[in-house]
Amino acid sequence: MDLKNAINEDNLPQHIAIIMDGNGRWAKKQGMLRAFGHENGTKSVQTTVESCARMGIKNLTLYAFSTENWNRPKLEVDTLMKLLISSLKKELKTLMKNDIRLNTIGNIEKLPTTAQKQLLEVINKTKDNTRMTLTLALSYGAREELISAVKKITSKVKNNIISVDAIDEAIINEHLYTQNLPDVDLLIRTSGEHRISNFLLWQIAYAELYFTEVLWPDFTEEHLYEAIISYQKRERRFGKTSEQIK
Repeated sequence: MDLKNAINEDNLPQHIAIIMDGNGRWAKKQGMLRAFGHENGTKSVQTTVESCARMGIKNLTLYAFSTENWNRPKLEVDTLMKLLISSLKKELKTLMKNDIRLNTIGNIEKLPTTAQKQLLEVINKTKDNTRMTLTLALSYGAREELISAVKKITSKVKNNIISVDAIDEAIINEHLYTQNLPDVDLLIRTSGEHRISNFLLWQIAYAELYFTEVLWPDFTEEHLYEAIISYQKRERRFGKTSEQIK
């Protein structure tokens, strides 16, 4: 079966988010260090990004490094930061060629200075691209994001900028890291784990969830198609009945 031709181009998710899990286990299966898995995982990132752009997906968000990941062994964290820098340098041409804008969410001030500088440089150079927005969640945690939003809103209430009665979903959205992104339509997690892991908790309220046993370095274009086909077979009701949707 040609999976690509099985996709309905009129029913594509406008925002796909991916928890890229399984790099360490993939490396262990090869008898290698975890860093080897992270290095090979970058190939799946490139494949997925380019495939989404070709299909017409407008927004792709990748969970690259969580707030909790800072607790991993220093060697692994250092390796991930070096990979981030080298990948950004390497993929700038690919982003420009595919008209992809780079975006980031999270507390990037915690990143090493060199990583911050490289990240902001690529963001600036791709800011006028319009085909797709690629968002990297770096030093990101949804609870930290929500706490930050509450603090910002509370400060504005205290200073009479907004009233308590004015606070609604739109106001909260305006104070999240993702304020310029639509809600997630499809959330994919690899490696067989069935957890959200503190990722986009507000933004996935009505997302379709797709879990696969495939470890991230083995995630191919075909696996992406399978996830989208699964999404397209589902009925998204947003609290309504099937009859109301039809």
